[in-house]
Amino acid sequence: MADSKKVREILGEIFRNPDMQFGLFVFDDIDPTQVLDLSEKDGKYFLPCFKRNKSIQAKPEEIVRQLMLHKLTHFYKYPLDRIDVEVDVQFGREIGSKRADIVVYREDGRTPYLMVEVKKPDVKDGLGQLKSYANATGAPILILTDGKIQNNILRTDPNLFEDLAEIPKFNETVEDVRSKKITYSDLEEIANLKQLIYDLQEVVLANSGVDSFDEIFKLVYAKLYDEIETPRNENRRFRVVAGVTNKENLNNIQRLFEDAKSQWRDVFKANDEIEIPENTIVPAVSLLQKYRLFGSNLQIIDDAFEYLINLDAKGEKGQYFTPRHVIDMAVKMLHPTSKESIIDTAAGSCGFLLHAMQYVWNNELNKENWGEAHDVKQKDYAEKRLFGIDFDPRSVKIGKAMMLIAGDGKTNVSYADSLDSEVWSEEVKARLRPFLKNSQDHEENRRNQEKLSDFNFDIVLTNPPFAGEKKGVILNRYDLGFKWDKDFHKTSKHQNKDSRDVLFIERDLNFLKPGGRMAIVLPQGILNNTQMEYVRKFIMDRAKILAVIGLHGNTFKPHTGTKTSVLLLQKWGGEAGESQEDYPIFMAVSKKGGKDTSGDYIYKKDSEGSIAFDATSKKIIDHDLDEIAEEFLRFHKGQ
Repeated sequence: MADSKKVREILGEIFRNPDMQFGLFVFDDIDPTQVLDLSEKDGKYFLPCFKRNKSIQAKPEEIVRQLMLHKLTHFYKYPLDRIDVEVDVQFGREIGSKRADIVVYREDGRTPYLMVEVKKPDVKDGLGQLKSYANATGAPILILTDGKIQNNILRTDPNLFEDLAEIPKFNETVEDVRSKKITYSDLEEIANLKQLIYDLQEVVLANSGVDSFDEIFKLVYAKLYDEIETPRNENRRFRVVAGVTNKENLNNIQRLFEDAKSQWRDVFKANDEIEIPENTIVPAVSLLQKYRLFGSNLQIIDDAFEYLINLDAKGEKGQYFTPRHVIDMAVKMLHPTSKESIIDTAAGSCGFLLHAMQYVWNNELNKENWGEAHDVKQKDYAEKRLFGIDFDPRSVKIGKAMMLIAGDGKTNVSYADSLDSEVWSEEVKARLRPFLKNSQDHEENRRNQEKLSDFNFDIVLTNPPFAGEKKGVILNRYDLGFKWDKDFHKTSKHQNKDSRDVLFIERDLNFLKPGGRMAIVLPQGILNNTQMEYVRKFIMDRAKILAVIGLHGNTFKPHTGTKTSVLLLQKWGGEAGESQEDYPIFMAVSKKGGKDTSGDYIYKKDSEGSIAFDATSKKIIDHDLDEIAEEFLRFHKGQ
């Protein structure tokens, strides 16, 4: 066998990533340098197969198969003589068209008991194929793995599949596995929530026809409540309970959901119940039960929720998830601190708030600065300084879930129309009243307490909806709701209607204290159409323009091709000083938006032509917004 260093070098070359330490987390307990006997011949690498007694070319998928064979025999203790590889699967009269990668047989040596489909890392599209093998052979237990993730599946019915936390070892039963205690430390970090949500949709929609968005979020909140409130050394409540009926399992999850509703009263209605039918609650819960949501990688959660809400046709309302590299640019340019309060008045999934939180945590409230107290500092900041409002109840559910998952344990995300504070609930009013602007005029303070029109937030970060209009009496509350004459003076006649994004400009400026800063995503038409000149004059009268960033035309595809810009403002007064006639403005145009014309992300490539990953194993989007943010900071520092 080749020495360990040489094997690692070979594996790094095969996987085209010498620094990944192979990334095969499924086999963390296996040292591949001690298990795989790699050799080279004619510029290609080979290894002996544990089962076939012959040398096989060492491609990534084959390495995953050999490591899984080793795990099946050494960890799960299945005898090698009950295992076969490359097994023909018969579909009706058709024989040999498909082959199962690994099959473990029952004691008779003929009946498939466990089937494994292996893929090379980051290829996870074999679930349907594996389920078809199970239906063709009757095998009850399935494994799908790419070496990074292992999905364990139990076939309980021709069309129902339950996710298992682990597969039975040799001489164990499925009930033995189900009965094992699951504590918080047993929960796995989730690597592909998007795939799980897709599978949940299939389970829910295929068997009940209920609203998948609502039911998935009920499960998510029940799971979050269990992770936060159940003592860490106790058995999880969010789990499939062995030896009870489907109805009892449904009742257990419903009770957990009732507790979650009590904790987060403004997310669900009092009479909301889990509507997933009895026969599908077990496979639905089993998909989520072994994973940890609380404190998970936000990008993974974010991608999954964006996928879910986009399927719900949210874009028809003119709302889209702001690409996270756009958010990162805006946050970096505004450089928030732990003492500054932030609000997003069209919060959606709370992307701006989450990235601002992460920015402050990483740059100021980190362990290096605060030691073991950094956790307390971070939570205190999230609870007291970050606020969001959105008029779409589903967006609020996503936003609150994102903030909870991020680790603050409490959220200040409100379901309300930012443009119409007079109809806010008492709970929303109470949450935001501490940030109302105070003046020396008693009558003005009384009016502001009643109308909730002017606030003292340090920062506004937002992407208001582009589509939709406001009509009627609400326009009387906004200067931009009136008509303006050719000299840019407001008249006494209000507009017949006004677009929401225009009204949001004024509303967001009213949320800022003097000297407060804002980053807002707007259609470019507001900044260059002649009929919008009165809006631009309004902005310049009330705020200093710090920067205008023209985003690439593909930035918001596939949802819309609308040309957009990010406008950075600082409200006159305070640190901004008084209104000035002339001052420098930073302007830039993005040439690389990170997406192609279809709206798919474009990723940077390494020297081998493979997708490049950052230090957190996240794919690196190919865009130029980081460079633009850096240039702005240099520009701003020089002023």
